[in-house]
Amino acid sequence: MTFSEPIIRILIIDDDKDDFIITSDYLSDIDTATFQIDWCYDYNEALIYMKQKKYDLYFVDYRLGAKTGLDLIKDATRYDCEEPIVLLTGKGNRGVDREAMQAGASDYLIKTELNTEKLERCIRYSMGRAASIKALKTNERKYRNIFERSKDAVFLCNEELRFIDVNAATLYLFEYNLHEMASLKLYDLMADPEEVLLLHHQMQQSDEVDDMEIELLTKGIEKKFCILSITKEVADVNRNLYYHGIIHDITHLKKAEKITLQVEKLAAAGRLVRTLAHEVRNPLNNINLSVDQLKQEIEEDAQNRIYLDIIQRNSKRIGVLITELLDSSRPAEMFMEKRALQEIMDESIAASLDRIILQKVKLQVKYTDETAFISADKEKLKIAFINIIINAVEAMQGKEERLDIIIETQNSQHLVKISDKGCGISEENLSRLFEPYFTSKRNGLGLGLAATLNILQSHKANIEVNSTVDIGTTFTITFPKI
Repeated sequence: MTFSEPIIRILIIDDDKDDFIITSDYLSDIDTATFQIDWCYDYNEALIYMKQKKYDLYFVDYRLGAKTGLDLIKDATRYDCEEPIVLLTGKGNRGVDREAMQAGASDYLIKTELNTEKLERCIRYSMGRAASIKALKTNERKYRNIFERSKDAVFLCNEELRFIDVNAATLYLFEYNLHEMASLKLYDLMADPEEVLLLHHQMQQSDEVDDMEIELLTKGIEKKFCILSITKEVADVNRNLYYHGIIHDITHLKKAEKITLQVEKLAAAGRLVRTLAHEVRNPLNNINLSVDQLKQEIEEDAQNRIYLDIIQRNSKRIGVLITELLDSSRPAEMFMEKRALQEIMDESIAASLDRIILQKVKLQVKYTDETAFISADKEKLKIAFINIIINAVEAMQGKEERLDIIIETQNSQHLVKISDKGCGISEENLSRLFEPYFTSKRNGLGLGLAATLNILQSHKANIEVNSTVDIGTTFTITFPKI
């Protein structure tokens, strides 16, 4: 077998020149490769060469003055020297042999037993092993870099799905530190017990799980909608198992889908309302005109006039309702100005204060120190806030009556959070919350939150509602910062 390198650079580190000459003579007799052989007798100088990776192979004598060749191997390893190092000793010593290999030496030779054949075999073996280790380290660095820099959560876990190793994206997503993650199982993060059972069943039936949609909880109990993929791997010859997985956060995608669905629902409802309004108003106008005409003709008949008044009042009421429906379905006309969210919220609270006091609601308000400026139509936005506040107050009848209103700033957004400790909203009703004409109130029209959504969308704001039955509801409204 010949060596692949055209010239192999070898440094012999030995404080005895005679030993260097003998070793270099043996090397010169090897005819399967060309060598550049240099000598160094100084420990610190040799370490500098190793740091700079100037040579392909190092022969190191065990005795180097005040220090030993073992010390040099350990120091070189600390400085990530990947080139093979062969330790030379005057006499054989199994303890030194073992320590040298543990320290990172690629081979161990006794000087009195050196010959050309042994050196050729040692060089061939050491450089082949070093090339394999270097390739492994290169791959490890490459995949470790992918692991660490991935925007998705990537993790390793044992058979119980307890986390062994996680990347930075996992810590960021779930808001735990590395020590805390090591004490958790994937099951501990899952929000739905039925999904826990489903995942456990799939893991029992198959070596992998592909693209499973699940809800996971952060440390702050925030729900994240995710796609999970897990694969079973065999770790070693003893067939110890581990799993590696990827969690892709699709929370923003789900929110975008929800907003799109809300917009589509409003648009469909708007088209329906406009059609109905047109179809109803035409005959309604005819009724009103006919009533006016009849009133003139039967002016003296008081009894019949009463019935005409009833018809006229109810016709006007129908007309008002049609106008309200149209107003709730069409984009609100806005007069945008630079306004502070704190100012608008203060006025909204003041307008709702009578209801808050009568209901004996404990109000807690917390604003960011920074003035949260947005582009807003103050009067319209007050209507939206008042609708949410009043709904929250009404939801707390007979419950722990506490209303929390928070304004905070995150990156390029201002957040408004309105939380109550009320009766909560069921999953079924939550999905229909902003639909026009949908209401759970006995005498409600179902237009308040539909109008609220219309106003917020005109402000380019997003609204998210989280609710648990019998615990409470939180409206989170996100405004673009200006």
